Amino acid sequence: MRSRRTAVVAVLLLGPLALAGCTSAKKGSGGGSSSGAASQGTNPLQNPDGTKPGLAPVGSDADKKAGRDLIAKVKTADPGPKTGYDRDQFGPPWTDNVDGVPLGHNNCGTRDDVLARDGQNVEHKDGSACVVTGMTIWDPYTGKTVQWNKQQASKIQIDHVMPLSYDWQQGAAQWDKAKRVQIANDPLNLIPADGSQNASKGDSGPATWLPANTAVQCSYAIRWAQVSLKYQLPVTPADKKTMLSLCGG
Repeated sequence: MRSRRTAVVAVLLLGPLALAGCTSAKKGSGGGSSSGAASQGTNPLQNPDGTKPGLAPVGSDADKKAGRDLIAKVKTADPGPKTGYDRDQFGPPWTDNVDGVPLGHNNCGTRDDVLARDGQNVEHKDGSACVVTGMTIWDPYTGKTVQWNKQQASKIQIDHVMPLSYDWQQGAAQWDKAKRVQIANDPLNLIPADGSQNASKGDSGPATWLPANTAVQCSYAIRWAQVSLKYQLPVTPADKKTMLSLCGG
């Protein structure tokens, strides 16, 4: 494993936002935001590697067209069997020991990296530059700003945009273990969101589940397309049709 200094230098080359997962934030009182509501994140079209915060709404006609053009490139296929699927097939949850994705091998677990990426006024466990214990975060799936702390851990959960079981059925069953660990820990595929929304989603695609916040549904479809194209995973025909319609197609 690379030294922490080497990892930090490498991440700095990606820009200051890419470092968000392993840098300490100034501690506040109770994780509140001094600037009011938390940032509503980044337009996914301006965040192709997932290192910038959140999932902002896509509003302009030009961006919606760009989203449709991206979604149009996604291949389709009917799902294969779920036989053999197990979460362990995608490696230990939130491992830092992952190659080929931003923030891998930075000495912080993936979950903490993503919480720190999207949160504001992030607080860390005493003595740790990684373990997030409190923050203010805008949840794109409900459109609400949440004051979160580790004592209410399930209030905000990390959603795999393309669920791992879905990935398995769409082709990841044939991948080697290393590639499955990548998609499970790639910040492009990870959004901190309301726990009840994440639970209700399960392994559903866009044709059967969408975030309650309609303002981000086109953005959500674009993020699906970004993950699908990066990992060359097809989506079902019904999911692609829905994704296009969400961006006005």
